[in-house]
Amino acid sequence: MGAQGLTCRECHAEYPAEALYVCERCFGPLEVTYEVDAGLDVAERRRHIQAGPQNLWRYSDFLPLDAPPGPSSRTLSRTGLPAGCTPLIKADRLAERLGLREVWVKNDAANPTHSFKDRVVAVAAARARELGYDVLACASTGNLANAVAAQGAALGMETYVFIPADLEEQKILATGVYGTNLVKVRGSYDDVNRLCTEISGERDWAFVNVNVRPYYAEGSKTLAYEIAEQLGWRVPDRLVVPIASGSLYTKLAKGFQEWLDLGLAEGAPPVMNGAQALGCSPVACAWEAGHDVCQPVRPDTIAKSLAIGNPADGPYALDLARSSNGSIDAVTDDEIREGIRLLAETTGVFTETAGGVSTATLAKLAERGDIDPEERVVLLITGEGLKTIDAVRDTFDSFEIEPRLDAFVDEVEDVVAGARR
Repeated sequence: MGAQGLTCRECHAEYPAEALYVCERCFGPLEVTYEVDAGLDVAERRRHIQAGPQNLWRYSDFLPLDAPPGPSSRTLSRTGLPAGCTPLIKADRLAERLGLREVWVKNDAANPTHSFKDRVVAVAAARARELGYDVLACASTGNLANAVAAQGAALGMETYVFIPADLEEQKILATGVYGTNLVKVRGSYDDVNRLCTEISGERDWAFVNVNVRPYYAEGSKTLAYEIAEQLGWRVPDRLVVPIASGSLYTKLAKGFQEWLDLGLAEGAPPVMNGAQALGCSPVACAWEAGHDVCQPVRPDTIAKSLAIGNPADGPYALDLARSSNGSIDAVTDDEIREGIRLLAETTGVFTETAGGVSTATLAKLAERGDIDPEERVVLLITGEGLKTIDAVRDTFDSFEIEPRLDAFVDEVEDVVAGARR
């Protein structure tokens, strides 16, 4: 495969593979289209992938770059941070707790800045350099800010990062440390995004989720490729995915479909279940009402990384949920906290609030009976729990005792034993 150009998702008008993101005819979003190389058979393609580097560039044939970094690119200034190839964990205890046969946790918190955003930024930054940009920028709810600042530092590019002023302190600190130009905006993410759209028209900068968004979004496909490869070149029966803009949700499905079409993966397109926080759930509300478009909302949730009140890919997420026989659910802040605890207690994976959203949604689907007990389910975890540490504050008890054996026996062992009875 190779990038052929850009195509409008609405009217299908075609454009060159440049820094464009909106159709001039109908203002629809643009998406990368590819030219398929029919010269390799399935076995050759698989061998080629497995011979690649242990990062997302092993899938470079399916990404929108003229000359993606390869094994010969040995310095950070050429390749950036090596994102991808994160663990897929068989979560037997979580499956047992939910009454399911087979659940896997794709832990994308194992990326360099501890979220899946390292994938999309790696692709966006590589394409931005090909297009001649020297400055990398973004509008972010936190994880993207971390990834852009870190990737720019590795590549030697100047960066500007725009965030809501009330973002979690952990994410602010984990952005500023890379030496970026950090701009706090008094407003919601949607306010930040509007400002960045204006700036992108005035400055010759690569805003990863604005003017180079079509390339940025393609990085999410690598999660689908990895999951299929890690499952022995098979597509899972069902995915549970958090939804912010809806891009990750839709690009995962695109990645699986590309490999199914090429014969690289076996199976059928998965059922796609989307997950939102009730305090910012425009896609879930539209789903429940049977609408085709989303009504913008003002976010009010602990899941700040999902707090996009006007999701760009909302209509396409709704289409995907319907076509895949899936659904889009919303969970409360209390359910998010319970989801974080459930995942941690059964798998040892500590997720940020977005992962609490997807875990709580998986639990809701299982309780409702929406999941066939024999299905192979993949739960997507997009970020590290240490980024949203306040979400679990005061959600568990601890013991404080004097340094004596009798104090331990009386105040800890006896209490624990009594709780078990």
